Amino acid sequence: MASETTDLASVQPPPAPIAESPAPMPPTPGPRRLKVVHKTAYVYDRPIARSVQRLLLRPINDRLQSVLEHRLTIETEAGPLPLNERTDYDDVFGNGTTRIEVAEPFTQMTFSAESIVELSDVDPFQFPEFRARPKFPISWMPSERMMLAPYLTPVELPETQLEEIYAYARQFVDKNHGDVLETLFDVNLTIFREFAYVPQSTSLETTPFDVLTNKQGVCQDFSNLMICMMRMLDIPARYVCGYVYTGNTGSVRSVPDATHAWVQVYLPYIGWKAFDPTNGILPATAHVRSAVGRHYRETAPISGALYTAAVESLSVDVEVT
Repeated sequence: MASETTDLASVQPPPAPIAESPAPMPPTPGPRRLKVVHKTAYVYDRPIARSVQRLLLRPINDRLQSVLEHRLTIETEAGPLPLNERTDYDDVFGNGTTRIEVAEPFTQMTFSAESIVELSDVDPFQFPEFRARPKFPISWMPSERMMLAPYLTPVELPETQLEEIYAYARQFVDKNHGDVLETLFDVNLTIFREFAYVPQSTSLETTPFDVLTNKQGVCQDFSNLMICMMRMLDIPARYVCGYVYTGNTGSVRSVPDATHAWVQVYLPYIGWKAFDPTNGILPATAHVRSAVGRHYRETAPISGALYTAAVESLSVDVEVT
């Protein structure tokens, strides 16, 4: 997975080494309206007898992000898939989901999603006033820990590798004197500054430990590493898939015209707060969320099953304007 870009009124060169909090980003001129066009085409070397697909192509609609328009077209060589062959619902994470089942043989299938989204102009550095800054260790009530358990459990890795990830994460806690917010800002910026963005250097099998060891990857890898670090520090974290407006300049660490990945962490009395370690920023009015989940597999824009063994060719075209 890849993606990223900037007109970002929200993207700026990273501030000088952290002292207290990173300098706030320049204010945006109010809500931003973005159009997202996402087209995916599959071609197979033999007819597919049957296919079941799950689509997460409808952006999330909530208080920070309003979906004003959304249109999804699904076609095979036989023509558009009738609406009565689609099922729309919200999955367990609240993601807008479409499920389809194609029972007629086909060799080509195209998904075209067009959305217009309005993003609220909220300062990402605006945090509630605390009588005392949140410090480690964070204390969760039993009911909270039960609800947050899926976001507190790190990916399964050998214990020695998890210990190394924890030791790396703990360095940030100690350096920032146990301050939770400063630790989060520091991790987010350090991954941006010290890990190389190298497209096609990793795969879906790349683990957070691999990323820590090789210090390179793409947005999915940096998000996976930060999520694992946060969970080892007992901070709930989840994976976010979506799009980022870049102006198609490529001036940030991303591949223009593709999907993007970042992180949300859950903080007491704050809720879910977004961090983009690939670009070292806090997402604001340039990041469009399409799905959230415990890990990337639960947020994939398109996933499914084919009931015929075939060689698949895939092309993806994403445009954010």
